[in-house]
Amino acid sequence: MLEGKDVLTLQNFSTDELWFLLQKCKQLKRREGRSLRQLLRGKTLAMIFEIPSTRTRISFEAAMKQLGGDVITLEWKNLQLSRGESLEDTAKILELYVDIVVARVTKHEYLQRLANSAEIPIINGMSERFHPCQALSDIFSIWEKKGEIQGLKLTWVGDGNNVCSSLILGCSRLGIDMIVACPKGYEPEETVLQWGKNNAKESGSKIELVRDPKIAARDADIIYTDTFISTGMEKEKREREKIFLPRYQVTQHILELGKKDVIFMHCLPAHRGEEVTHEVLDGPSSIVWDQAENRLHTQKTLLSEILG
Repeated sequence: MLEGKDVLTLQNFSTDELWFLLQKCKQLKRREGRSLRQLLRGKTLAMIFEIPSTRTRISFEAAMKQLGGDVITLEWKNLQLSRGESLEDTAKILELYVDIVVARVTKHEYLQRLANSAEIPIINGMSERFHPCQALSDIFSIWEKKGEIQGLKLTWVGDGNNVCSSLILGCSRLGIDMIVACPKGYEPEETVLQWGKNNAKESGSKIELVRDPKIAARDADIIYTDTFISTGMEKEKREREKIFLPRYQVTQHILELGKKDVIFMHCLPAHRGEEVTHEVLDGPSSIVWDQAENRLHTQKTLLSEILG
């Protein structure tokens, strides 16, 4: 169903395709042993990292190896890209040697150029605009914990960043209401909001933008946050702290505004004491470690389905 498909943003997936991936992930998570190791035997994944990674790098490497394939991990600075070779030429070289590429880059444009030039699938390991693999894993984690998706309410507190944008696209496709509470000037990009609202009309969900996290958190099924100082924003740290703290910190009080069985989510790494308190991150409502584990299973699903 998804053989040869690029994964640049969840907007490129239909509702049926997303449900297909979630169901396949559920099956694959239970599967182990020799039959699993035969799925991608003889296939090779190349991973390119322009920026550091923990979960994306380890989960994709482990996933490919568990499926019986091989992995080549490449640092941007060690490739000829760092000396001026074009992305287009690099894409042509990659398709001669490997079957699929995961790239984690500073500019989404780089992924688009790779995808336009390569005959092999390109997966977005993260860009400044989108983090589709994270969002897909998150939605699978929600489904796993809640037993349903349609009609749930996810509250996002903080910066309208790449993870937030990807969740907007995935949630709106699958019927999850999403409310984003963020300061003025830190909203998700307008294009993403419009895509999300259009998707929501079809799925029967809604996408809202508010300023007050307390209003957004009321009766939430899921409360989600992420760092408001992403990679490359270190120089903005003091300015952002003044804007986001303490109002946009997820505290126990914010969590208790949600439903009794509310779950807390964070894509990690967390800056404890900044966007979230220790009490919440390590508390009984937190499923952050389940999210992290499920990155492995969703990466296995993507790789096995895209490579057929």
